[in-house]
Amino acid sequence: MKIYLASASPRRRELLEQIGLKFEVKISNVAEHVTVSEPERVVEELSAQKARAVLEALEQEESPGAEGEVSEHERSVRAESGTAVREEYLIIGADTVVAVDGSILGKPSGEKHAFEMLGWLAGRTHRVYTGVTLLYRPKEGKTICKTFHEMTEVSFYPMSEEEIRRYLSTGDCMDKAGAYGIQGFCARYIKGIQGDYNNVVGLPVGRLYQEAKEWLGE
Repeated sequence: MKIYLASASPRRRELLEQIGLKFEVKISNVAEHVTVSEPERVVEELSAQKARAVLEALEQEESPGAEGEVSEHERSVRAESGTAVREEYLIIGADTVVAVDGSILGKPSGEKHAFEMLGWLAGRTHRVYTGVTLLYRPKEGKTICKTFHEMTEVSFYPMSEEEIRRYLSTGDCMDKAGAYGIQGFCARYIKGIQGDYNNVVGLPVGRLYQEAKEWLGE
């Protein structure tokens, strides 16, 4: 069975490698559309959109007009049986946001925005939500979908404006929800966490494995 990660995040790739999964990255390039407001529902909705976009792309590659994507053996089987050969695969979609005071913080749009985000988080406790969607497509039968989320509380020590600017100067914050990475330079300002640490990094791999192990055959 093939596993596809519908994310370009290097941190999610590292986490999947950490738990021993072999996978390919297939970026969804989906235009995100949010119809809900609660952070846990937002990340679930976006993770599902990413996973489904990859599923559609894979199914298009398997369509009759995409013979270049099919092996010689598969083409011969198709010719003999008159049916398409389905590949078994698992698609993993994920999305992470930070929530504070009822506001959702995604990735900062620029340095000024990142400075504001870190100012909101400094000296306080916030929540990190990661939504995960698993799409399992067996060789026969319907595709199975599981969507869930994990929440972790993160507490920051107070940060002065100088400390925030120093962190911004590392360039570590611009591609991360809430404008910080718990596993990098910003760890010096983390007072504590309650919940799954990996969830804050970007993927609750323990929960993910438990949800998917019936399909992994391990």
